[in-house]
Amino acid sequence: MEENLRQNTKTGASEIIRIAIFGPESTGKTTLAKQLAEYYKTVWVPEFARDYLQEKLDSGRGVCDIDDMLPIAYGQTKLENESAAIANTYLFCDTNLMVTKVFSELYYNFCDSLLDKAARTHQYDLFFLTDIDVPWEDDGLRDSPEGRDSIFSAFRQSLIDNKKPFITLSGDKETRLKKAVSVLNDLNVAKKMGIDSRNFVQIYEHGIPLERVREQLEFYQNGIPKAILDRPATVNDGILRLATEDFVEKAAFFDENKASLKLMKLVPASGAATRMFKFLNEFLRDYHYETESINAYINRKRDLELSLFIVGMDKFSFFEAIDKRLKTDFADFKFWPADKKNYYFITYLLYPDYFDFGSKPKGVLPFHKYSDHVATPFEEHLNECVAYAAVQQKGHLHFTITESHQLLFDKLEQEFKIKIESESNTLIDVGYSYQDKSTDSITVDTNNRLARNQNKELLFRPGGHGALIQNLNALDADIVFIKNIDNVIQNHIEAIALYKKGLAGILIGFQQRVFSYLRAIYAQQVGEVEVDEIVHFVQNELNIELVKGFSKFTFDNKVKELTRVLDRPIRVCGMVINEGEPGGGPFWVIDGKGRTTLQIVESSQVDLKNEKQQLILESATHFNPVDLVCGIKNFQNEKFDLTRYVDPLSGFILERKLGNETIKSYELPGLWNGAMAKWITIFVEVPMVTFNPVKNVNDLLKPAHQFHQNL
Repeated sequence: MEENLRQNTKTGASEIIRIAIFGPESTGKTTLAKQLAEYYKTVWVPEFARDYLQEKLDSGRGVCDIDDMLPIAYGQTKLENESAAIANTYLFCDTNLMVTKVFSELYYNFCDSLLDKAARTHQYDLFFLTDIDVPWEDDGLRDSPEGRDSIFSAFRQSLIDNKKPFITLSGDKETRLKKAVSVLNDLNVAKKMGIDSRNFVQIYEHGIPLERVREQLEFYQNGIPKAILDRPATVNDGILRLATEDFVEKAAFFDENKASLKLMKLVPASGAATRMFKFLNEFLRDYHYETESINAYINRKRDLELSLFIVGMDKFSFFEAIDKRLKTDFADFKFWPADKKNYYFITYLLYPDYFDFGSKPKGVLPFHKYSDHVATPFEEHLNECVAYAAVQQKGHLHFTITESHQLLFDKLEQEFKIKIESESNTLIDVGYSYQDKSTDSITVDTNNRLARNQNKELLFRPGGHGALIQNLNALDADIVFIKNIDNVIQNHIEAIALYKKGLAGILIGFQQRVFSYLRAIYAQQVGEVEVDEIVHFVQNELNIELVKGFSKFTFDNKVKELTRVLDRPIRVCGMVINEGEPGGGPFWVIDGKGRTTLQIVESSQVDLKNEKQQLILESATHFNPVDLVCGIKNFQNEKFDLTRYVDPLSGFILERKLGNETIKSYELPGLWNGAMAKWITIFVEVPMVTFNPVKNVNDLLKPAHQFHQNL
C-alpha cells in the first residue's frame, strides 16, 4: 500500500490545472466542485473518504479510526489521477491529502509519516479554502458543528505552514462560484505569462489586475516612450499672468460663488522624512567620532549642508526640545565640548530610541516656532483649510498617509483641531486614506524576469504619488485644492489664501463657461455661430489644439468633437518662476497623434540624451510647485471617473540596488503629471511666496519658516 501511495501522489498530466477544494466539512466544498466542473465542462473528483466510511459503517466494521487514514489517502490520489486522464483543462478535487492529514492530527493527534510527506509534496495549482460562513448540515457521517472556527483555523494554518497557494472563498453559492471562475480565468492567463501559482496568489492578494501586470512587463521589455517636448510653456504661450488686483478680483469671485459648492483640501502626506535628513544620516554613518573633529569631517566631505545645520541649530523649532532632553540625560552636558554636543544632538534627532525624526512623516515634525508653541505641517494645513477651503463655517481636509503613521496624525488632530475650530469658528472635517496596494508595481531583474526574494516571493514596489489619483477619485467634492504636506509657511498666510482663492476663482470662471456650452450642446441650442464661438474659446483660452482636419468636419461631427474636448475634469495649476529647483515644469508636449498639449513634465520623462530635448527642458521659465485647484464634477454635477484621464505612457522605469542585485520597478504616471494628462489644463503664474517646500531640513532656516513677531 505504501508503494501504491507513492506512485499515486504524482501530479498527473502536466497540462491539467489541478484545483483542490479545501476546508472543513459542511462548507460547500462538494457543491463548489460540482459547479466548477459543470461550468468548465470537465470532471471533478468526489470525496473518496465519504464512500469509504459509509461502506465501513454498512459492513458493521465500526467507525473511522487511525488505520483508515492511509487507505483513504491512497484511494483519493488514485481517483484523482484516474480523473486527470479524462479531464478538460481543469480537474476539481473535492478534498485532498492535506485534508486527510489535518483530520488525522485533529482527531488522533497523530499522522503517519508517509501520509504527512505525501500531503506536503502532493501538488495542486491552487487551493480554494471554503469559509464557514454557510450553515452547517448534518450528513450522518460528520461531527457536530461546535468548534468550526478552530477547525477552520487549523485547515488555514496547514496551508500557510506548507506554503500552499490558496484563496479563501466566502459568501453564498453564487458568489463563491463567480469569484472562483474569475480567479481561475486569471490563473490560466498568469500561467501562460510564466507566473506560477504561488506568485499568482501574491498578485491576487495585492489586488493588482493581471492586465496591469502584463502592461508593466511589456514596459520593462520594450521601454516607455519618452515625452516629446515641443517648447516650454511661457507667459502668453500657455501660462496666464495676472496682476495682484486681478487675483483679488478672482478671489472675490470665488467667495461669491462658493456657497453652493463642497470644497476639499487634499494633502499628499505619505512616506517618511528620510530624505529630509539624508546628509545628517551620512554624517552619523561616516563621522570618525574618536579621531576627527566635525570641522575636519566637513572639510573631508565638503559637507556645506552640515556646516549650515550646525551654525543655525538653535534656530530650528525642535532645538529646545532636544537640548532639554540632552541636559536631562547628561548632568554635565553644559561642560561638553561643542563637537560632542553637536554629535549627540544629531544622534538624538535621528536615532529610533530618541526623537527618530527620519522615520516619521513630515506632517508630524516640528516645523515652525511661534511665541507660545511649536507647529507641525499638519497644524498649518488645518489653518490653511480654514483660510481658503471652507464654506459656511465648514471645511473638509483630507490627508493621504501611510497606514502605519495613522496614530501620529490622530494624536495631532486631537491636540489641535478643536483649538483651531474654536479660534476660527469653523468646523473641520479631517479625513485620511492610504495608497492602495493594488497600485504597487511588480519588479524585475536586469533580464526582465520577475524579481523574487530568498523565499521565492515576488517583490513589489509602491507605484509613486501617481497612485493617489485613486484617492482623489474617491473624494466627494466639487472643487479640490491640492498642496504638498511640506509646502507650508509660517508667515503671510493671508497671501497664500489670496492666491489659492484666486486660482479657484479662475477655475470657476472657466468651469461656468465650459458648462454653459455643454448644456447648450445637449439641449441642441447651438448653430454654426455658436460652434465658431466655442472653437475660439477652446483654442485661444483653453489652449487646446483640435484634431487635424476639424475645419472640414460636418456640423454634427464638430459638435461631437467639441463635446469630447470640453466634457473633462479641469485643473488650474499655479506656476512659479524657475529658480533652479529640481522637479517638473510646464511644457507644450507633442502627443501620439501629433498634437501639442499643455502638460506638467518631470525630467525623468524626457530623453536627456537628446540635445534638443535637453535644451528645451533647460529653457523652462517656470516651475511646478504642486499648487492645484481641481474641478472633478461634470456639468450635470456627476463625478468624473478620473482614472479615464490618465496617460499610462507617461510613467517611467526606475532602477535601484537590492543587495548586490539591480531591480527595476514601474513608477505610475505622477498625480499632477500623467495621471492628469487628459484634463483641461490652465497654467497661471503665482508669486514665489506660495512656494516654500521643505525638502532638506535646512530649508527650515529660510525666512518663510522662521517666526517674525511683527507679522
